[in-house]
Amino acid sequence: MENNPILGRKAPSRRVFLSASAVTAVAAPLATRTASAGTAPTGTARASSSAISRHEPADDLRAMLRDVDPNRIRATVLRLTQFGTRHTASSQTDPVRGIGAATAWVFEQMQAIAATSSGSMTVQQQTFVQPVASRIPVPTTITNVIATLQGTASPERFYVVTGHLDSRVTDVLDFTSDAPGADDDASGVAVVLELARLFATRQFPGTLVFAAVAGEEQGLYGSTFMATQMAAAGADVQGMFSNDIVGASQAWDGTRPDPHTLRLFLEGIPTAATANDIAIMQAVGGENDGVSRQLGRFVMEVAPRELTDMNIRVIWRRDRYLRASDHVSFQGQGYPAARFTEPRENFDHEHQNTQVVNGVQFGDLIQFVDFDYIARVAKVNGAALWALGTAPSTPKNVLIHATAPLNFAGINTTTLTWNANPEPNLAGYEVVMRETTSPDWTDAIDVGNVTTVTLDISKDNVQFGLRAVDQAGHRSPVAFPQVVTT
Repeated sequence: MENNPILGRKAPSRRVFLSASAVTAVAAPLATRTASAGTAPTGTARASSSAISRHEPADDLRAMLRDVDPNRIRATVLRLTQFGTRHTASSQTDPVRGIGAATAWVFEQMQAIAATSSGSMTVQQQTFVQPVASRIPVPTTITNVIATLQGTASPERFYVVTGHLDSRVTDVLDFTSDAPGADDDASGVAVVLELARLFATRQFPGTLVFAAVAGEEQGLYGSTFMATQMAAAGADVQGMFSNDIVGASQAWDGTRPDPHTLRLFLEGIPTAATANDIAIMQAVGGENDGVSRQLGRFVMEVAPRELTDMNIRVIWRRDRYLRASDHVSFQGQGYPAARFTEPRENFDHEHQNTQVVNGVQFGDLIQFVDFDYIARVAKVNGAALWALGTAPSTPKNVLIHATAPLNFAGINTTTLTWNANPEPNLAGYEVVMRETTSPDWTDAIDVGNVTTVTLDISKDNVQFGLRAVDQAGHRSPVAFPQVVTT
């Protein structure tokens, strides 16, 4: 076994992987290549498997992450607590207190940031009326503030990062008590604003979206509306991150501080999967290979500790027990989405009423929020967004062809097909592999700029995926194949 410098744990070496896989051509698996994308296989050529290549952070990414400013983050969190409460049902018209005033302030900040983008970033207030529901006693206006940095090469693909603007005390229907919400979730909004500021002056092939959503505490209403609107418009959201409760590096309950760990919640079988989809994934052992799990593996690769000063603790669950954040709204539309959150949240501290000193809310702000920790969270998000926005799009319609019953031709080989990527600077594709018991991809085969390949490796023994590679060496997240019978 050899150390994986990115994941910080032991990973199977190429030799172990290949010797453990029951394949005919152990040292040099055979791959059928095509002459060009879209053509049928024309012959057989040797294609050697190698240990999977990892992303190397670009110098300009490192420079951007050095500019993440804990003091600016602190100022944002402090200002958001000064609105007293940001409860969804609080005042929409009071100029100094309530959700309306907080929304107007965030909108002004986003507009100021967009002014630095030379026209590449636009800002909107996305407003709708939520009808009466269990936590909505009267029809209520809910407003999301959304900044969009238009992509330059393939703007039709989107990457979204959110924090939720609304706050609450323990009684979710109490919209009059002070609810400063420093950790839940001014911390997440501060991450979004800081990222928008840093990315606004830069350009990326894909489109980046920075959103402060509302109505989260009442039932994910703001993010649900946003995700539904994007789906209705045909937006190809290839990655979404919710930053919810990302401000405390320790729980203040006597447990050991963990100031360099960030949890990342990742669902397995997608929320939007049909019963047939679920049956197929379970039949082929794909429970750990939904689109959100692939997004999480990508984050682990592109946001290592040496770059962000943060360890990412992956949790293979959709979210905490009996609870959910805004990523679930995007998962409901079939989009890959994940939640960042602190290592050990403390519910009482997040939602307590706090004292006012000289007009400033204290309590869960100064005592419980670690602004350097939030800055590190922003770096993890920034590294992930940078890599996603720069890399090619995730390959589409990747299929693994299973042999029909009683037709044993090709039963010990693997044929994959997929749609050609749209990027003009595409170099080709890599088929990635891992043992079925391995948590991450370990080996890769460069198959060239084609749309079909047949490998002399049994599909029964390993998991396969596909990722696109551009001419600069940027690699997309992995697409896990769907099964078709041929």
